[in-house]
Amino acid sequence: MTSIRTVATDIGRAAVLLPTSLAQACVTPAGHRPQPFRRLLHAVTGMCLGALSLVAVGIEFLFLARGVLYGFVDGGPYDTSWGGPTRAGAWLAHFAVGLPIAVAALALLRAVAGLHDRLGARFVRGERIGAWVLPAALPACAGGVVFVVAWLRQM
Repeated sequence: MTSIRTVATDIGRAAVLLPTSLAQACVTPAGHRPQPFRRLLHAVTGMCLGALSLVAVGIEFLFLARGVLYGFVDGGPYDTSWGGPTRAGAWLAHFAVGLPIAVAALALLRAVAGLHDRLGARFVRGERIGAWVLPAALPACAGGVVFVVAWLRQM
């Protein structure tokens, strides 16, 4: 059974994966001397997974702003809002819609942290990993990068 502390640590590590991977590309870990190509490969996949975790962190911020704090963010009128015409109804509707999405984003952050750990075991420490890790990591990395680039181009 996994503890809440472990889950929270995994979510926190995934949330800062992009800057951490950028730093890993420049610094060699103490006590380990992995081949430079393997270290760079792990840092690049970490940056791509970090882009994916950036999406999940963005969803969490949106849930906070548009779900939990909806009544403060949108001053009304609420006639055409979900759950309107009252402020309480609109607030509750936005919270109820955002809650499962926020839970899914937290699960995505945890999955990204686990995937990054397994890739580190393979690339940095040379350990054997499951056959599913690379086939799962490549589309996840590509999807995260494509989503972030598409999001930035619309702004």
